[in-house]
Amino acid sequence: MDHHYVRLASGHKMPLVGLGTWQAKDQDEVEIALNEALRAGYRHIDTAYMYENEKCIGKVLREWLDSGRVQREELFIVTKLPWIGIHPDRVPHFLKKSLEALQLDYVDLYLIHSPLGLQYVSDTDTWPTNKDGETLLDMKTDLVATWKAMEKEVDAGHAKSIGVSNFDEDQVERIVKIARIPISNIQVELQIYLQQKPLRKVCLKHNISVCSYGSLGSPGRKEAWEKYGMKYEDPGILNNPVVKSIAEHHNKTTAQVGLRFLVQEGIIVIPKSTNPQRLRENIDIFNFELTNNEMVQLRALDKNGNEGRFFAFDNIKGAQDHPECPNFAKLSK
Repeated sequence: MDHHYVRLASGHKMPLVGLGTWQAKDQDEVEIALNEALRAGYRHIDTAYMYENEKCIGKVLREWLDSGRVQREELFIVTKLPWIGIHPDRVPHFLKKSLEALQLDYVDLYLIHSPLGLQYVSDTDTWPTNKDGETLLDMKTDLVATWKAMEKEVDAGHAKSIGVSNFDEDQVERIVKIARIPISNIQVELQIYLQQKPLRKVCLKHNISVCSYGSLGSPGRKEAWEKYGMKYEDPGILNNPVVKSIAEHHNKTTAQVGLRFLVQEGIIVIPKSTNPQRLRENIDIFNFELTNNEMVQLRALDKNGNEGRFFAFDNIKGAQDHPECPNFAKLSK
């Protein structure tokens, strides 16, 4: 994994491949997967307050740190301000809680999880709803004030770098204009069918690194979709004939080709897996290179817009009326 990094605007280095942990709540499953990932060479771990697994991740990290198997400087730990915390007064509170759970003095990257804030009811109610089951939106979300509070956490030494997630181009530009400490990273859905070229152009202009979630179509979202009564459809990225043909040519899996394509475009990936073999395969993408022709073929699979998007806030009633609803959620598929 040596040298496979992106240099952030903050000056710090972020590994191109990390371990995603969304939908990983079972304590035993998380511990086994994280131990396996660390043994396989992963040093970039992505979590969030809302994932409810920071405590378990912190336990494993502490064991590795205390045993001397890894040094803190070798790790790159990412967590996120929850949707209920998107308020300047709540930033220090929620980062403190994350640091306590992770058993760390600082995180390497702290992200605003969404531009769309939710009402604060309690620390444990991360997705508050009314008696009818409708999400309680905070219609007074102030992203500029929240960003300034994020900057203070860098000043305090609690975060090395800060960034955003699920923001659109206009929201990124708005933060760039007022930022004393620049946006180091944006984490968004990005995969072969949704290549986010307009957003990436804005990020390139402002030296903002891009991290992809759902890099392989997020097969793990099936459980979440069913929870909200939404129909789950397999995007078919791993069975796409172009991807399969390229994978056969390189004697690699289709997942490795999907990840290699993004990494070769300079995009950070955080695939989630609890399967030991897939964990190793997902990080084993630096010993081959896609040809220019193969990159052209894969770029051509982009569906140019929301057709290829799987995370569009569809499950949030009233989201389109929120003043900070990102543009992509206002578009119909």
